[in-house]
Amino acid sequence: MPFIKHLNTIRSLILLTSLAWGACSTKKQLSSNNAVKPLSGLEDVFTNIPDTVQTSIYWYWISDNLSKEGVIRDLESMKKVGINRAFIGNIWQDDVPAGKVKIFTPEWWNVLHTALKKATELNIEIGIFNSPGWSQSGGPWIKPEQAMRYLTASRIMVKGPVKLSRKLDQPAKDFQDVKLIAYPADPLFEENIACKKPLLTSTPALDGLNKLADGNDTTGIVLTSPTPYTLNITLEQPYTVRSLVIVPTHHEMSLSGELQAKINGTYTTIEHFTIDRSNSQLNVGFIPYGPGAIAIPVTTSQNFRLVFNKYSNNCGIAEIKLSPRQVVEDYIEKTFAKMWQTPFPYWNAYQWAPAPPATGKEGVIDPAKVMDISRYMTADGTLSWDVPAGNWVIERSGMTPTQVHNAPASPQGTGLEADKMSSKHIKAHFDAYLGEILRRIPAEDRKTWKVTVEDSYETGGQNWTDDFIEKFKRTYGYDPVPYIPVMQGSVVGSADQSDRFLWDVRRLIADNVAYEYVGGLREISHQHGLRTWLENYGHWGFPGEFLQYGGQSDEIGGEFWSEGSLGDIENRAASSAAHIYGKTKVSAESFTCAGAPFSRYPAVMKQRADRFFTEGINNTLLHVYISQAADNKAPGLNAFFGNEFNRLNTWFYDMDIFLKYIKRCNMMLQQGRYVADVAYFIGEDAPKMTGTQEPELPNGYSFDYINAEVIQTRLGISNGKLMLPDGLSYRILVLPPLKTIRPALLKKLRSWYQRVQ
Repeated sequence: MPFIKHLNTIRSLILLTSLAWGACSTKKQLSSNNAVKPLSGLEDVFTNIPDTVQTSIYWYWISDNLSKEGVIRDLESMKKVGINRAFIGNIWQDDVPAGKVKIFTPEWWNVLHTALKKATELNIEIGIFNSPGWSQSGGPWIKPEQAMRYLTASRIMVKGPVKLSRKLDQPAKDFQDVKLIAYPADPLFEENIACKKPLLTSTPALDGLNKLADGNDTTGIVLTSPTPYTLNITLEQPYTVRSLVIVPTHHEMSLSGELQAKINGTYTTIEHFTIDRSNSQLNVGFIPYGPGAIAIPVTTSQNFRLVFNKYSNNCGIAEIKLSPRQVVEDYIEKTFAKMWQTPFPYWNAYQWAPAPPATGKEGVIDPAKVMDISRYMTADGTLSWDVPAGNWVIERSGMTPTQVHNAPASPQGTGLEADKMSSKHIKAHFDAYLGEILRRIPAEDRKTWKVTVEDSYETGGQNWTDDFIEKFKRTYGYDPVPYIPVMQGSVVGSADQSDRFLWDVRRLIADNVAYEYVGGLREISHQHGLRTWLENYGHWGFPGEFLQYGGQSDEIGGEFWSEGSLGDIENRAASSAAHIYGKTKVSAESFTCAGAPFSRYPAVMKQRADRFFTEGINNTLLHVYISQAADNKAPGLNAFFGNEFNRLNTWFYDMDIFLKYIKRCNMMLQQGRYVADVAYFIGEDAPKMTGTQEPELPNGYSFDYINAEVIQTRLGISNGKLMLPDGLSYRILVLPPLKTIRPALLKKLRSWYQRVQ
């Protein structure tokens, strides 16, 4: 199962041309790679900007506040100032008083029909978010078996030989069986230090320390002292351990510290650890309070202690499990049960150090001895099986929904998120929502509805789908079934093999999210004459690879806020994906903000727009126009987010000059081809939301991020340059500071390297 090889022959920075660094182009042209012919008569269109150059806007219908008259006036006002593309999002905000036009009622359908008909009359292109809310693709029509799901399991231990007839526990309420497996049980499979009845003491003193070793995950202790805690674990006899598992109570917490052991009379630090469960939203993990698993070098001692150096307020710990059994380190994070905690998953967020070398096979499952006994279980979960001699673990694995819902949407429009690894379920979702609009509203009244919209991804991960086993076999050439216990933290084969399996799982998830979700939605949209538009990143629990994810959409968008750091990585992510996949437009959700209502105006916005034009943005989408159901409630209906780009704002009708500037910039930047000197390879591991620049470029040079898929399928060498089929070229390819790469990509890079020597 060697999916990666050590990268020994190619260094971090490789020069793929015969030119030295100093001879590289210093041009930093800002226009996008363009797959269409440039506009003719450029001087004329510079003065008289054609209507084909779009200024877009998010048009939010918020908290059921709608009227036919309101949407007509909204569209007329957009046309007057030069906005000619509007994306309709049905959004719910608790702090906005609820209106009376509930989604999917006859009144709502009437307003939607009116809006699409008026947009057709005014020739304003319409996009519609592909589900209620802004993230992501779900609704009340999604059944549990169509939803985002993850693999869970229940286990029993049985001693054979025996004829077993037993109804097995179903691990979750909504549950679909995947595989029933059995494997020989190591005598230490379920053992941990609690079996040895250790003496627990602490400094400062804590009450209830016995709860940490009582086998009950619902009870525990809380760390409240402002100073570090030391938990002493004293045994009657020396004990050998290979893993540490810390189970949080069901509350948000973060904890860092070290495990020490008394060896030759002196306490020695064995391992440092950090556990972060500080964000319990489902969109950053479907098991928000999962255990922290730490693999440790094999250590024998009669005295251990845990030093908790840093922890959050009221940090709760339910169980401490020191065990002779090996465990897959950080398996909760590696299986997406808990994803990156903050809005910014950095380039190395999903990279882990190799597990420490293990001594012995205690608790390790032999993949050759894992048996698929699914055929012996009936539909109601009853197992009838002749158990062979020995001790056996029987593991019933299956899928259950992550419980993430589309949001923020009205109650009538809220339901489970559709499976992001199944084009079948994505197409069913399209049919239930956008398909219903196509059926209800006559074609002649929706001629300018052209776009299916996907906003930034904010719905977290999943790790299994209906045909995942078959896809896995086709992709990697080996059977994943023996490795299913790894999904619950068990080591199969070795820690290294288990980590490699999980790498394969995460990579396959990213591939499927790109091709089954984004590609599936594009395919069904094309069948109905629609194009797709998406933002190719996700601040909360993004399970994909941002370049590949964006590459499967017709159009790509980034984002920047009026202030702050949002935009620092999102726009380069969008422009890089567009350039390497040969797309013309690079949009940006522009001037998003929060708080300080009515304090911003075009003069303070221009600088932010100009900055991100330099990063490849060439198509502006304003954020946000909230539909105004009535004219007698100035300054209008608003929310806590977004600039007030609506007709009741005092400067709305005076911003046509600003929008002409924006259009002219967009038009000019869409001519010609982008010039970038360097392509920074982002690596092959997933998930990935950004790249790294190591080393950074000097001022005056430009770059794109590039991925393995494009290197393998679209990039070649011609005339001493790295060339894409659309005409864009690079002089240098920079590899990230990693030691691993898959053999197929390594072979191609090696061949290039040899050609330029």
